[in-house]
Amino acid sequence: CQEPGGPTSRAGAGFMTLIGCRVERFPEGSTERYTRWINTLSQEQLSTQVFTSHGPSIIMPTWFCSRMWFDKVGQFDEGGKGVPEDLLFFYHCLRQGLGVRRVDQCLLVYRYHEKLQPTLDTIWKLRVDFLQERVLSQWEGFTIWNAGKQGRKLYRSLCPANQKKVKAFCDVDENKIKKGFYTYEESKERPKPKIPVLHYKDATAPFIICVKLDMTGGVFEENLTSLQLQEGKDYYHFN
Repeated sequence: CQEPGGPTSRAGAGFMTLIGCRVERFPEGSTERYTRWINTLSQEQLSTQVFTSHGPSIIMPTWFCSRMWFDKVGQFDEGGKGVPEDLLFFYHCLRQGLGVRRVDQCLLVYRYHEKLQPTLDTIWKLRVDFLQERVLSQWEGFTIWNAGKQGRKLYRSLCPANQKKVKAFCDVDENKIKKGFYTYEESKERPKPKIPVLHYKDATAPFIICVKLDMTGGVFEENLTSLQLQEGKDYYHFN
């Protein structure tokens, strides 16, 4: 049957949204940081924090959308063990222009199954590709916030064109800052690329942030807030 409301009507606008809700995790205390993240993101952050290692910003068992949009996006990828079908479907939704919203009530008890986790390498590649497609393709240059392992891994995973857009790494670690630069040893270029390492206060936006949230007792979050930047414009989280 035909759904009420055309795509430009107020009723139709509701069909252009993927909707979820808050959840209660079981067993209690499992994946505590993740559960806090999915339950406390603002409505705006549901659309900006889509590149992190946490995956979709609303959790798959809570999803509902119109049948029209489900058919438009396509079926889940049932490619086998380790395929992150929820992340793939979520990215397809965003590519098709669906909004993301959350009902701020706990309507689901969500059981944790450790053995069902997809491979980290698969997730990493999907996230990097989506970041390059949606954000880095629009930027002329940017800073990677984290001169450590995760920041360097992101740099090495970028395509050559986006590697050249990296103006600097930034950090708070004095040892990394004193060294002055990161050398991309695996590069085939000669001389090998050397990317400056700066204190975060000396770096310039926009930033791709490779620092995990909720891990430093609020120190990182305070540093970020002090710069008075706008999420989704001046920075995106990739942690």
